[in-house]
Amino acid sequence: MIAGELVEAAERLLGSKTKNGRLGAAALRAALVNLYEFWLGKGAAAAGVDTDHPGVALVAVGGLGREELVPYSDLDLVLVHTGESRDRGVNQIADALWYPLWDARVGLDHSVRTTSEALAVARKDLRTQLGLLDARYIAGDADLAASLATAAREQWQRTARKRIGELADSVRERWRRTGEIGQSAEPDLKYGGGGLRDLGLLDALSAAQLVDRPGDELHRARALLLDVRTELRLELRRDRDVLAAPQADKIAATLGFDDRFTLARELAGAGRAVRYAVDVALRANADTPKRFGLRAARKPLDEGVVLHGNEVALAKGALPAKDPALLLRVASSAARTGKPITYAALRTLADSAPELRTPWPAEARQELTALLGAGEGLVDAVEALDNTGLWARLFPEWGAVRDLPPREPVHRWTVDRHLVQACVEASALTTTVSRPDLLVLGALLHDIGKGRGTDHSELGAAITAEVARRIGFGDDDVDVLTEMVRHHLLLPHTALRRDISEPETVQRVVSTLGENPVLLELLHALAKADALATGPGVWSEWRAGLLRELVARCKEVMRGGPLVTEEPLDDRQRLLAETAKSSGRTEVLVTSEGNVATIAIAAPPGGDLLAPAAGALALQSLEVHQASLHVHAGVRVGLFSASPRFGRPPDPALLREKLARAVSAPDALGEQLASKERDYGDQPQQAEPRVLWFDEETVGADTVLLELRATDRIGLLYRVADALRSCDAEIRWARVATLGVSCVDSFALRPKGGRSDVEWRKGVEQAVLAAARGPVSGG
Repeated sequence: MIAGELVEAAERLLGSKTKNGRLGAAALRAALVNLYEFWLGKGAAAAGVDTDHPGVALVAVGGLGREELVPYSDLDLVLVHTGESRDRGVNQIADALWYPLWDARVGLDHSVRTTSEALAVARKDLRTQLGLLDARYIAGDADLAASLATAAREQWQRTARKRIGELADSVRERWRRTGEIGQSAEPDLKYGGGGLRDLGLLDALSAAQLVDRPGDELHRARALLLDVRTELRLELRRDRDVLAAPQADKIAATLGFDDRFTLARELAGAGRAVRYAVDVALRANADTPKRFGLRAARKPLDEGVVLHGNEVALAKGALPAKDPALLLRVASSAARTGKPITYAALRTLADSAPELRTPWPAEARQELTALLGAGEGLVDAVEALDNTGLWARLFPEWGAVRDLPPREPVHRWTVDRHLVQACVEASALTTTVSRPDLLVLGALLHDIGKGRGTDHSELGAAITAEVARRIGFGDDDVDVLTEMVRHHLLLPHTALRRDISEPETVQRVVSTLGENPVLLELLHALAKADALATGPGVWSEWRAGLLRELVARCKEVMRGGPLVTEEPLDDRQRLLAETAKSSGRTEVLVTSEGNVATIAIAAPPGGDLLAPAAGALALQSLEVHQASLHVHAGVRVGLFSASPRFGRPPDPALLREKLARAVSAPDALGEQLASKERDYGDQPQQAEPRVLWFDEETVGADTVLLELRATDRIGLLYRVADALRSCDAEIRWARVATLGVSCVDSFALRPKGGRSDVEWRKGVEQAVLAAARGPVSGG
């Protein structure tokens, strides 16, 4: 076999067109299977695997064995032989098969075994056992291949029930490691919970006659997952199974969906159906510990709720139809103990639990608070209720966000999972607020207005008011919950994008909140829970510090005390300026707290400060969070707060040297930043940059606030600051908020001469947008 010809033929097939366009995903997989079978058959014959000489057979497992081969997949092959065939050189046959494939860089997972050896390995290794269930004849002794497949299946049928515990542990560890398709913004189509690996597991359990064969819903899920996986690999031209937003748009169009959000929602529904089926199968076949033939112990958990073995069940005599709060007691018991609810209990509740009347009884409201504040166990409890329609019975509004993919790339989860995760994070903060019941419900509902094409905070506030009244909260509590949802972004947006040292900024927040200290503390806790539930890296020491400072200032105003305006420079920074004045050189002071560095730069008059400092910090892989410019003793002083993009901060002495050199001789920064961007492969523009103006959010004549929303890049702040300098715009302060691959940069500006009229703003806006779009230029 000339394996290179196989690779060339596969590449031609992957790029082939028909009169109606490219082959569809399913047709392409079938064509790949036929191609590989044909070439492997030729190669096996050339290597000495001959149907006229029994004792050796080439068998495919994995994707080729299942006839689900997707582009750029490895081949999983077994050369099975009888013991006698060793005398006829089975190892030489194997070398003649494997080496041409290796030489052609075809991914290959291979083994050479007798039937008994293969079965012995399968008894010890669960992955091998499951793989042999897909064994399919390719070439050689067909009877030998059939005997291996039959023996593997019979061995699995004998041992499957005993291995359910091992299987369940490995599956749940994989789910923990990779996440779930039904809840992930970037799902792993193969290994994620509810993915193709789980469908293979259901096939295996069906082969052992432990579950029924998958029905139509699971067949549709398999087809969708396979089609998306096929198109993803074609798009990337490599073996990747995690679906990210940049590829999802094109794949959605290819498969006939309106957009990537529609595709994501279909994938989430498919993943949830598969995961639910696997969970049911594993728990239905799990061994329940028994002693002396007695049934599993039943331990009371709550009124009408017991722990039966390792599952939460209904107590004998429990009457869901006459007990409105029973559903919530079952769910809160499951969340509190971390134990799953039996499917018998879920079915009984789904069939007979009544819809709660408006307003809910006090007991039901209390149980809801207990459920939402239970911590990590809430995720599985809500998922169980959601899969059986019980969660929608409690919250009919949930359907609009169920499986809803996020629009912002910084989000890790679908919107519904994000809301549940926010409750989990809020549960750890309940002792920091005076109304923990409002905190956890506000966390559950803060994004309930998403996905409707309007301001989700305003719509969410209206929905929250209806939900809160239905649950039975009084008018004052309804007002607080409504304002929580309406203003859940107020504190982080103000802290990250505005100068919180300005009294006017603080007063705006206080006035917006109606001077309500309870609402302030709830929003502070919600801001942290929201950030922690968004994704890794969103919550940071720097963000926490800004929020604490803003909240402290707001509390002081609410208490009626004067808002103390701090001196912009401390004693060390003023001394730094005086040293720079006497020496005539740029002086730098670096202090650190945790992973956040505060950098003070004092430079003699003349030239620019912000752009070269931002460029030098970017070259040291430091991300600027805020910057302000001041004058002391006739010397310009810049204050910067920054933290590493990754790793540890650079050595302070080295950083001082780099900053001083950049401010004194900034000409080379542009070219150096362009080179760094190329080296680190900064992502191309994913969204058109946008500039917004705010006239009444700064202090000072002709001072306005410009807010830039753009895709983040290493040299962005340098380019924008340089563009503002070229427009004779004086920068008083800057705030830089990075949100995944996007950023929101705010600048308090005023013209160095003249007024901030329409023409001046137009020129500034054009320059800033050009800087945000374009690459760093040299010089």
